Amino acid sequence: MNYQELNQEERAIALGAARAAHRAQCAVGCRLDLSRGKPAAEQLDLSLPMLSVAEYKDVSGVDCRNYGGLLGLDEMRRFWSSVTGIPFENIVSFGNSSLSLMYGMIARAMLYGMPNSAMPWCRREKRKFLCPAPGYDRHFRVTETLGFELITIPMTADGPDMDAVEEAVRDPDVLGIWCVPKYSNPTGITYSDETVRRLARMETAAPDFMLMWDNAYAVHDFVEDGDHLLDIIAEARKYGHEDRIFYFSSTSKITFPGAGVAMMAMSARNLAYVKPLLGTESIGPDKLNQLRHIRFLPDKEALVRHMKRHAEIIRPKFDLLLGTMERELSPCGYATWTNPCGGYFVSLEVPAGCAKRVWNLCREAGLTLTDAGASFPYGCDPKDSNLRLAPTYCSLDDVRVASEILCTSVKLAALESLDA
Repeated sequence: MNYQELNQEERAIALGAARAAHRAQCAVGCRLDLSRGKPAAEQLDLSLPMLSVAEYKDVSGVDCRNYGGLLGLDEMRRFWSSVTGIPFENIVSFGNSSLSLMYGMIARAMLYGMPNSAMPWCRREKRKFLCPAPGYDRHFRVTETLGFELITIPMTADGPDMDAVEEAVRDPDVLGIWCVPKYSNPTGITYSDETVRRLARMETAAPDFMLMWDNAYAVHDFVEDGDHLLDIIAEARKYGHEDRIFYFSSTSKITFPGAGVAMMAMSARNLAYVKPLLGTESIGPDKLNQLRHIRFLPDKEALVRHMKRHAEIIRPKFDLLLGTMERELSPCGYATWTNPCGGYFVSLEVPAGCAKRVWNLCREAGLTLTDAGASFPYGCDPKDSNLRLAPTYCSLDDVRVASEILCTSVKLAALESLDA
């Protein structure tokens, strides 16, 4: 029976049981965290052998201890090419943060414009950016910090609502869109082929429109037959729109977030424009770290083997979280959630008006969640119903306890809302 159909006596019993369970959980004094998508120490240990690499010359004899190599080691760029299918010549391999590369691209457009721009973006009277939501809060913060108006685009099971996107890009002040196309943060969905095709072929009023393609979870399957993502660059090329694609990825959740290697790729025209600007910002990236990576993961086959070891650690945590919610919340319809095949997140939908209350109840019981509303532009979820769950960082035992606290908090908030 759905919890909303309970009679007054049944509701009182259920509410009393939820309150008692919550009091008991608060008394334990837990300190648990499902707030950010971080690898667990056990995952980080998988890459410890990389730190023993003592070489300092690449295969061509370049001394990686010295200056130079603005676009990154050729070996590392070829590795990224083998993983992504993007031509080596279009790839830049840089430091450990793909977010820094994204910020840098938009900042350059602000200061200088892009090849198709009529003026630097900072001179425009209005600037807008499309933000599929629920989405990645740090993406939204980049464009908010740089003075853009954030336009919410609803997420669907196939990716961003393309009818809404195609309508929005008719406005010449709309200059770009954020995309996490595979195992999207936080919904865990992968864009459908049709969504990718429509993003590639759509006409935009702004000639310098930027499609920020953050493929952070490209190889992060935790089932044997993971999701397939259509090649956005190949699709865009069919329509002469390759200049709009800015592709990003990194090894942050492959090796070490604190010492990874990020990459970006773009059209030959855009790279020819951006390369001199990069040369004013840097004399080259950390080539020793890139060399360590390429010796540890020399090819795509080595990467696949390595990611299977990650999956062996991650999947039981997702199975436990999802199984607990299915057992505790599904029979009475307290909430719904996504069931991803990879990535780092589950998106939880609780009754409207309850997300902040669930967040607070979890905090009282010692469980930290990402702030309610964080997955929406300006941190404001209009329904107050969405919560992002990240089970990877906790141990399996801690995920078990955290899942129980979460389910109790959802039940309590939902039942309380009936009397509001």
